[in-house]
Amino acid sequence: MPQNLLANETSPYLLQHQDNPVNWQPWGEPAFAAARRENKPILLSVGYSACHWCHVMAHESFEDEAIAGLMNDLFICIKVDREERPDVDLVYQSALAMLGEQGGWPLTMFLTPAAEPFWGGTYFPPSARYGRPGFPDLLRRIAEIHKNEQHVVRKNADALCEAVNNLQNAAHGTDPNSETLTRQSLDSAADRALRAVDLVHGGTHGAPKFPQPAFFRFLWRAHLRTGLPAFNRAVTTTLDAMCQGGIYDHVGGGFARYSTDGHWFVPHFEKMLYDNAQILDLLAEVWRTTKSPLYAARARETVEWLLRDMVVSLPDQTDDTSFAFAAALDADSEGVEGLYYVWSAGQIDEALGSDAEPFKSAYAITPGGNWEGANIPKRRPDTDLNDDLAEARLAASRQRLLQIRSQRIPPMRDDKVLADWNGLMIAALANAGVIFDEPDWISHARRAFEFIVTHMTIDGRLRHTWRHGRARHPATLDDYANLSRAALALLESTGD
Repeated sequence: MPQNLLANETSPYLLQHQDNPVNWQPWGEPAFAAARRENKPILLSVGYSACHWCHVMAHESFEDEAIAGLMNDLFICIKVDREERPDVDLVYQSALAMLGEQGGWPLTMFLTPAAEPFWGGTYFPPSARYGRPGFPDLLRRIAEIHKNEQHVVRKNADALCEAVNNLQNAAHGTDPNSETLTRQSLDSAADRALRAVDLVHGGTHGAPKFPQPAFFRFLWRAHLRTGLPAFNRAVTTTLDAMCQGGIYDHVGGGFARYSTDGHWFVPHFEKMLYDNAQILDLLAEVWRTTKSPLYAARARETVEWLLRDMVVSLPDQTDDTSFAFAAALDADSEGVEGLYYVWSAGQIDEALGSDAEPFKSAYAITPGGNWEGANIPKRRPDTDLNDDLAEARLAASRQRLLQIRSQRIPPMRDDKVLADWNGLMIAALANAGVIFDEPDWISHARRAFEFIVTHMTIDGRLRHTWRHGRARHPATLDDYANLSRAALALLESTGD
């Protein structure tokens, strides 16, 4: 099968699209030069490897010969991995927000040959549904506007570019009227933030529910500062619900990216390194005050998952002395979202025998399934977590199910190493290693830090991403910030 220019890339997401009939090009000057030379608008598609709806749009449109032919005839098509180029993603997500559209992935933006955005959206179906136009109809209309209504294109592009520039200037603190942070302003912001918290189910109000560890860490710091129990309740209610809900992988450890409902039950099954790093950090910090055995258990299980499923070594590595951490695990396996993680009651019976009934009772497993005919394990809120004998029996059952699950076809792992996300996990491991008295965690953090410094620095300059021996793309501010914080955490935990 002929390949497009993405075949030369290292990103697993871009490589997923190398055999598309779309003439994809990576982000860069050659693509922009082609757009100028042919006077074609640019179709920019941004996504990432663990994104379910990115896969859906790829299967429906980018693998379709007719739709791909339309894309090739009318546009210069550029594909971007948002994790590999967060700088590019930020610009065009901001532009989409200025259009009044909700952001997300896949991001579908239409640009002038000078890469100026003039219209966009996210997922588009191959035919009109969900209140969205069919992608082929949209392609024809956008191309027609670019050809025959340049005044509309110019007006939109100028307005969006000005708005994005103003937004970035404000974000970088160029406003002379911006206030200095004080304890009073922090407490006032925390009081306002508290109103957004769902004090019954945890998280912020409504669905979907994202963990938002930075938000809840802010509220926890407000509790430590003020002693007010409302902040404590907001954070512990959220962590309790997350740790017991289906968003947590009770069999294998680790947290999914978000829950699709308002009760932390049905996960969007992808697992991201940055989420788990920040959640681990928050669990450790809150445990230091609460001494909750639930938080300690979830922290340890999450680190076990990290070291089992997310370690990336050098291509010719024969030992475990040098490694970093992969970016993500996909939501889908065998083309089905969540298939790897769900169970039937019969599968539980067969796997656990006489231990099946206690497990099914504790984890809300039902004969007809608790989600789309299958079961997502979640802890029942009325189970006694202090019954050591029962918990040991459940732990043995989970280990047996993990062994069985490991024989299934797993979700794809995005094994690129991102400097910023690794910085988050290195700091989390170092901090949690001190708090939970786990010196091995600190050693793992140090090894990962040394991997980044050694293998992702070229001519004295840090790179953002590494895969299969190739470090690429200049580091972003997030890379430097998160790795600086990781270095400080290692200094505090090791004295080095």
